[in-house]
Amino acid sequence: MKNRRLAIAAIVLALLGAGLFYAYRVLVPGKADLREIRARIWPGLERELDAFGLAANGDLFIRIFKEEKELEIWGVDIRTGTYRKFKTYPVCAYSGKLGPKEREGDFQTPEGFYDVTEDRLHPASDYHLAFNIGYPNAYDQGLGRTGSFIMVHGACISIGCFAMTNEGIEEIYLLVESALKNGQPAVPVHIFPFRMTDENMARHKDSPWTPFWKNLKEGYDLFELSGHPPQTQGESQNYGFTGRI
Repeated sequence: MKNRRLAIAAIVLALLGAGLFYAYRVLVPGKADLREIRARIWPGLERELDAFGLAANGDLFIRIFKEEKELEIWGVDIRTGTYRKFKTYPVCAYSGKLGPKEREGDFQTPEGFYDVTEDRLHPASDYHLAFNIGYPNAYDQGLGRTGSFIMVHGACISIGCFAMTNEGIEEIYLLVESALKNGQPAVPVHIFPFRMTDENMARHKDSPWTPFWKNLKEGYDLFELSGHPPQTQGESQNYGFTGRI
C-alpha cells in the first residue's frame, strides 16, 4: 500500500511539473528573434507612419495610463513639428494599484516621468522583448524610493512591470529602437494613474496620492497644451518642468 501511495504521489508530481512547465512555455515564450521580427513587422510600420504623416525614424513619446490600461505612442508630425498620437496599445497587465512605486518588492508599477535610452533596450528578454523605463529616476532617488528592472515587455505577465501582448511589444519595441538608433537621445515615458482630466482628479480627490497626482498633472497639461513633452527634473518633493524636449 505504501509503495502504491508513493507511486501515485510521483505521478501527481510529474503531472504538476509538466503542467507548470507547459504554462511557463506558453506564458513566457522566451527570447525573441529580433531579426525575424524586424523583417516581418518594420516594413508595414514604415508604411503606416508615412501614411499618418510621421517620420519613420523620427522622435517618439510614450504615455501610459494605468486605470485605462493603455499605452500611447506619439510621433513628430513632419509638417507641424508637434507630436501626434500614432497608436494606442492595450496594456495586458500591470501589478499593484494606483499610486507610485516606493520600494523594491512592493509589486507596484511606477508613476512619473521616465525615459528609455539605447542601453535600456533588452532584445534578449525572456518576456519576448523589453525595455527598461529607468526607474528609479532622480526624483524617486531623492525620496529614497527603491526598485530595479522595471520594464515594458511582452508575454502578458506582470510583477512590477507593464506587460503588453507579444504583438504589441513587437511594434512598440521596433519604434523605440528606430528612434534611438536614428538620433533621439532618449524616448520619454510618462506614466499616469489615469487620464489627468479635472473629472478624474475629482473622482480620486480622497486618495492620499492627490498632492502627488496634482504635480503629475502639471506635466500632463503642459504636453496637452503645447504638443511637446516637457523636460522634467526632480525638485525636492516635486517634479519641476523646464521648457520642452
